[in-house]
Formats: sequence, structure tokens, C-alpha cells
Amino acid sequence: MDISVVIPLLNEEDSLTELHDWIAKVMQSNRYSYEILFIDDGSTDSSWKVIETLSKKNATVKGIKFQKNYGKSQALNAGFKEVEGDVVITMDADLQDSPEEIPELYNLIVKDGFDLISGWKKKRYDSKIRKNIPSKLFNAAARKTSGLKLHDFNCGLKAYKKEVVKNIDVNGEMHRYIPVLAKNAGFNKIDEKVVAHQARKYGVTKFGINRFINGFLDLITIWFLSTFGKRPMHLFGFLGTLMFIVGCTFAFYLGIDKLFFNPTGRLITERPQFYIALATMVIGTQFFLAGFLGEIMLRTKSDTKRYSISNKINL
Repeated sequence: MDISVVIPLLNEEDSLTELHDWIAKVMQSNRYSYEILFIDDGSTDSSWKVIETLSKKNATVKGIKFQKNYGKSQALNAGFKEVEGDVVITMDADLQDSPEEIPELYNLIVKDGFDLISGWKKKRYDSKIRKNIPSKLFNAAARKTSGLKLHDFNCGLKAYKKEVVKNIDVNGEMHRYIPVLAKNAGFNKIDEKVVAHQARKYGVTKFGINRFINGFLDLITIWFLSTFGKRPMHLFGFLGTLMFIVGCTFAFYLGIDKLFFNPTGRLITERPQFYIALATMVIGTQFFLAGFLGEIMLRTKSDTKRYSISNKINL
């Protein structure tokens, strides 16, 4: 199979038929073998009924329905587990991503050998205050921490080699930083392509202040896990050992001062420096234990179920 199109969605009943017809037209005109995988992330409207109707008309349409809303990252993760195409295209269901971009994205992966191509919506039609400015902040921070020179990490329109999506774990709100996850997994041929952005035709945006905050927290998480995730003792053990040594040195100094230089002065327990030294040693010990526990957890962790699927179509 040439292409798998993965489309996470939430309450997009009005746009699904139009999006499906547009994708099918592009695929048929280019003679691609393909599948369209819709992931319904707990919609409360008739989105799932629309997907069922489309699947009866077109056997290439497949679907996954979540029991409730788990988030876009979990939807993508579920979709990536099922895809079969050599190239995987992700796009949003709100018609702001154009299926006309698919042939060029496909060629960049297959012919030019890229692992991942991220769309860049250079000209946007979103609210500047609610979405454009937060997106610019996200992208600047992501470029700084990841080293990837991409302008639009959060663009839903992306193309991947099949091997990429099978070797990354998308969770939390980390769908924004899939290029960073791919880089951390060893896929370094990552680039971007300017794509058209269309104004939302139906429904309302799902972007809010909570996603703005969660995005920054997830960026910090990705940086931390990519740096220390495999060996937490390297960070916590180092900090713990350093603080313990500093605390012991300070306490040793206080003892020497009391015994030899100021034997008639205040008791050590009456000096605030003693408690600072003691607290530093205790915190250092806790850091060390945190690193030790992190190492144990890494060696004993098991995969946990992050979402519940209530229905599937053609899978």
C-alpha cells in the first residue's frame, strides 16, 4: 500500500464527507493505493455515524472510536499502530489542511528519501492573539531545545516513513513535537514544506489556554526524557552526590571551627548554618534515592493502557 492517511477528529461531522471526497479524488487521480483511517476521539455529535456511512461506500475507509475524549496524541498513537501504507500522512479533519499537498509530500518521502516532512503554514488565517502568537512561542522554544530548524512543529499536516510512526510513542500532548520524538528515535532526515492553510469552514477551534500551558510542559518533558530519560541516575545521582558533599563539607567546617577556633562560642545546634548543612545533606540523599528509584522503574516498567477503544471499522 502506498499511503495511509490518519485523521484524528473531535466533533467534525460537517466536514468529514467533504474531506473524504477530496482525499479520494486526489488518491484516484494519482493512482495511489491508499487507506483513510479516521480516529474519533470521543465525539458527541454524529461523526461516527458519518464514518460508518463513508466506510460502506468506500472500502478504503477505516475507523477507530474511543470510548471518550483522550486527546489528539492518543488518537494518533492508536492510528499509527494500525497503518499499513509505506508513507503515512496525518492531517486534521477541519478542512484547514489541503489534500492537494499529498502527492508532493509523498514524493519527498519516497523519491527524496526524507524520514519526516512537516508542513509549514506560512500564511495563516487563525486568530493572531489566540493561536498565532502562542504558536510562534511554541515553535521558537522547540527549535531552541531540539535543534530542529522547523517553523511549524504543530502543523497537523505531516508525512512520515512507515518506520518512523512504528518507532515513536506519542502521548500526553506530545503530538505537537512529533519531529522531536522522531529525531530522538534516530530519524534525522527531517525537513519542512510550505503548505496552504485554509480558514476553518465548519465548527470551532479546539485550541485553548490549557493546551498552551500543556504544550510548554510537554516540551520540557521531551527535553528531559531525551537527555536523562534512559539514565535518570546521571542527573539525580550527580545532584544528590554534589549536595551531600557540600553539606558534609559545611558540617565538617562547623565542627572544626567549634573544636579548634571557637570552643567557647555557641553550640553547633544553635547556629543556623548547621541546619542549612543538615538540610543540604538530606536533600542530596533524596535526590540520590530519586535517581535510584528511577533506574529501578525503568527496568521494571510495563506498558499501560492509555485509552479505551469502543469500536472499529474495517480493522
